[in-house]
Amino acid sequence: MHPTAMQNGQLFFDTYLGEDSTCVVVEIGAQNVNGSLREVAPSSVHYIGVDFVVGKGVDVVLTDPYSLPFESESVDVIVSSSCLEHSEMFWLSFTECLRVLKPDGLMFINVPSNGAFHRYPVDCWRFYPDAGSALVTWAKRQGMNPALLESFITPQHEDVWSDFLAVFVKDEACIRQHPNRMIKAISKFENGKVSGSEQIFSYFEFPEDIRRLNEAVQRLSAMEGREAIVNDVLEKLHEFTKGQGPAALADLA
Repeated sequence: MHPTAMQNGQLFFDTYLGEDSTCVVVEIGAQNVNGSLREVAPSSVHYIGVDFVVGKGVDVVLTDPYSLPFESESVDVIVSSSCLEHSEMFWLSFTECLRVLKPDGLMFINVPSNGAFHRYPVDCWRFYPDAGSALVTWAKRQGMNPALLESFITPQHEDVWSDFLAVFVKDEACIRQHPNRMIKAISKFENGKVSGSEQIFSYFEFPEDIRRLNEAVQRLSAMEGREAIVNDVLEKLHEFTKGQGPAALADLA
């Protein structure tokens, strides 16, 4: 798990769960690989780590990645960070998570919106700003009624990743039970969505990688322009030293 993913998980817990929360939290993709969200969860919660392999931080090993061994409407919160991009059919994982959540239960996902190809054991997806809304549409076609509380993309910080964050509530009727939003607690984000509004906040057409590349190209072009001027001056100086002086020197003025 990269550092910004851990920070994003901390932001979710601080925003949606109190320090004394005793709710049941299930983490999908819980194996501790350079950190785990368990480390930043409130110590009072009942935390269950779920993964597809045995490892540190894993309490339950799945035999079927699209079937959770929990009763329907038995879990308060599901969190998943840097995991769903490795799920071949993440939309099935999403609806299975909704199944086990209580009606007012929350699901938090942190997934890459960019970044290198990293197989674990496969690497299938990147998530753009409309991904959260698309998941809601998919779930409603399956007879569920979730709502997207918020989503946004975080800027790169200390690493190359731009993360897509989204928070869902299982039943749209329970939106008002969760009035706080992460997006209000941070100063920098891109392409944010908030329940109750059709607006995209802090809109950017191009992702940060492309913007940085364009800036680098512009700087390089400017440098090449200056280099051309310098080369022209040096050429005229060279002509001057070869005895073509006065005319060439006048051109330098």
